[in-house]
Amino acid sequence: MNLFDLTGKRALITGGTHGLGQAMAEGLANAGAELVITGTTPSKMEEAINHYKSKGFKATGYLFDVTNEVDAAKHIELITKELGEIHILVNNAGIIKRELAITMPVSDFRKVIDVDLVGPFIMSQLVVKQMIERREGKIINICSMMSELGRNSVSAYAAAKGGLKMLTQNLATEWAKYNIQVNGIGPGYFATSQTEPIRVDGHPFNEFIINRTPAARWGNPEDLAGAAVFLASKASDFVNGQVVYVDGGILATIGKPTNEE
Repeated sequence: MNLFDLTGKRALITGGTHGLGQAMAEGLANAGAELVITGTTPSKMEEAINHYKSKGFKATGYLFDVTNEVDAAKHIELITKELGEIHILVNNAGIIKRELAITMPVSDFRKVIDVDLVGPFIMSQLVVKQMIERREGKIINICSMMSELGRNSVSAYAAAKGGLKMLTQNLATEWAKYNIQVNGIGPGYFATSQTEPIRVDGHPFNEFIINRTPAARWGNPEDLAGAAVFLASKASDFVNGQVVYVDGGILATIGKPTNEE
């Protein structure tokens, strides 16, 4: 079990103030990691840090925009000075804008690409420098099923997450020689505060997800913890450039016929 022990490791989770980012951060902390949380909203950050500390985790928050390379660089330097080196980077911060491609403003498309794809590039480029010096490090990019599949009204998100999958493979190709593993996690559909309004009996999308998922349920946020710990630990030292899909089996099947129970 020492393969999964993160004691003495420092994990930076972008957008770790809520939702799936918070669930993965808790998983890492339960395995022994010290948490460094980034976000852009002071109230959410205060609430998140209080939440982590209430569970007995060591957690520190920093407010900055991961798409601003100058500000991000200053904060990575500050974090390293105040806390120490970063051993694990989880590029989780992301946004989605739902709009048909034909009517989506180009500015919105660019914004999604900037946050969901350029942000992980900036953070990886900054943090990997100390990982290269140390000849050790873990980078986990939070991809999506949209890294593999298209869906109506999410062209920008799918383009960004598809690009993030390929960025993951390319960074792994460049940095594996330094004993740095770059992998991804692709969450399926999860029960979060954002999906709560549609996770009710009789809602068409709720029925669609349950019927489309072989596990016949939404994922629970804690279902992501195991994959995060695996990819952050020594257990994955020879795993590189992979995306682990935590989706209840959705991507494994074409789906079941409408007349099948």
